[in-house]
Amino acid sequence: MSHYIRSKAFGGTFFFTVNLQNRQLTTLVDNVDLLRDSVRCVKSKHPFEIVAWVVLPDHMHAIWRLPEYDNDYSQRWKLIKTNFTKKLKRRTDVQNKTWQNRFWEHEIRTNHDLQTHINYCYLNPVKHGYVQSTHDWPYSSFHRDVKNGLYDFSWNGFLDSAE
Repeated sequence: MSHYIRSKAFGGTFFFTVNLQNRQLTTLVDNVDLLRDSVRCVKSKHPFEIVAWVVLPDHMHAIWRLPEYDNDYSQRWKLIKTNFTKKLKRRTDVQNKTWQNRFWEHEIRTNHDLQTHINYCYLNPVKHGYVQSTHDWPYSSFHRDVKNGLYDFSWNGFLDSAE
């Protein structure tokens, strides 16, 4: 059995990939309201800053910054996944396992690394062929960042130089 070693940095910034068990489903975008409610519920009891987040049909990427006194992102993910699953089972007749057991995490250590991972989040729907442009994907904190002046509405990252 693999032995996973997770970063334990207090107040760290982390990039995550979280997958559904069945990667053929569209559960996350079909029930994005339940996911948002689950995140809000967990954030109210276990605060963290959402630096970036993108939800795709079968997986999501997020970048969180934890409070300086805290390093327990695993508990937050467990609570979000559990809360979402309970809400989903009340809404639908799905009884199968919803999530893959683990999630992938990477500690962000530099500003360049942070920007690279934010861009990765925002470009992911384009990469997967769901939309032609970043601003066309509704399930992303990209829209918040446009509103806050951090990104231009027409930004399409590294795709601009490839055209």
